[in-house]
Amino acid sequence: MLSTTLSSSSRPQGRGWLVCLMLATFVIGTDDFVVAGVLPAVSADLGVSEAAAGQLVTVFSLTYALAAPPLAVATARLPRKTLIVGGLSVFALANLATALAPGYPSLTALRVVTALVAAAITPAVFAMAGRVAAPERVGRAMGAVAAGLTVSLFVGVPAGTLLGAAFGWRSAFTAVALLALAVAAACARALPPLPGAPELGVRAQLRALGRPAVLVCVAGTVIGAASGLMTYTYIAPVTEELTGRGGAVLALFIAVVGVSGAAGAVAGGRLTDRWGADRTLIAAFAGLFAATGALALIALTGRGGAPVWLVALVLAGWGFAAWGFNPPMNARALRLAGDAGAEAVALNTSGLYAGIALAGSLGGAATARYGGTGVTVAATAVGLAALIVMIASVRRFPSGG
Repeated sequence: MLSTTLSSSSRPQGRGWLVCLMLATFVIGTDDFVVAGVLPAVSADLGVSEAAAGQLVTVFSLTYALAAPPLAVATARLPRKTLIVGGLSVFALANLATALAPGYPSLTALRVVTALVAAAITPAVFAMAGRVAAPERVGRAMGAVAAGLTVSLFVGVPAGTLLGAAFGWRSAFTAVALLALAVAAACARALPPLPGAPELGVRAQLRALGRPAVLVCVAGTVIGAASGLMTYTYIAPVTEELTGRGGAVLALFIAVVGVSGAAGAVAGGRLTDRWGADRTLIAAFAGLFAATGALALIALTGRGGAPVWLVALVLAGWGFAAWGFNPPMNARALRLAGDAGAEAVALNTSGLYAGIALAGSLGGAATARYGGTGVTVAATAVGLAALIVMIASVRRFPSGG
């Protein structure tokens, strides 16, 4: 484990600190994706096309992906509690400013600001969970924090969408700002004081991040996220082509994925503590490949008449595996990078967002040419590549956990 892990005598009692960290990722995840739910309102209010409004999501994701590693290096020595509480406060102010944005250019600039703050906070939250938790419960702590991101997709984003529909899109960002302030206040009370990383120097930090073990670990995250998030990004055309149905059935499928994803994040953390990060990762990637392969098989043989219950069952298995690899992957990155663990988690999270971007581009090309069936086949092929990369990574660079 990291040399900066808390001793048993200085660990906080209870689980309030972990709930606060989970709420931090929940509010960040909600802010990231709530734009998708209010796109028509943003488009109409600001006089831009829905395609242009949709680029707000792309701007956020790309900014996060590019900024997370350098920000982690720059903030490595800051006390963790100060970084998280201060960051959430700035995050709240940025969202409040977003709610008051007079036009599209200012709104775009503010999405860049919120992405920068999120990129500084999220890796610190995951790293703090790994350092505060007892060694035998690191995986569970990681799983709880990852579950906050997953829950935001099927609780925070729909709630923000409903709020935006009732009171306008600006109300959704106002709500995120108020929630972020509440979480910041809770973190100020519940999080233990925790110093930043030892003074390694930028060059030493970069050397740690440049280790082949860390880079291959991040590559696995990029490819795995591309496989998993491709199916989620294009779930509407995929499921409609499989079952011939949309509307309420699509809402059911999204709910199934959300619930199973949250369960997978928690289970991935627990299995990390029981099996170790390496074995859990292999199992999660194998499950992801099997589930996407099953979707592809149904698409190729079902001729658009697959039973809803069968597709829902496969999607449940897919969601479980797709979000289940996050806790062991971050735990593995922490172990492999040593004292530069927070920076490695940042690089790994950056890889996650790069995978999201790759999923969108590959899935879009597959959809344009082969429809929903093409997405399932492409996701299966990418999932196989992710499994092969991870098996080779674990064998060549075992994390010892």
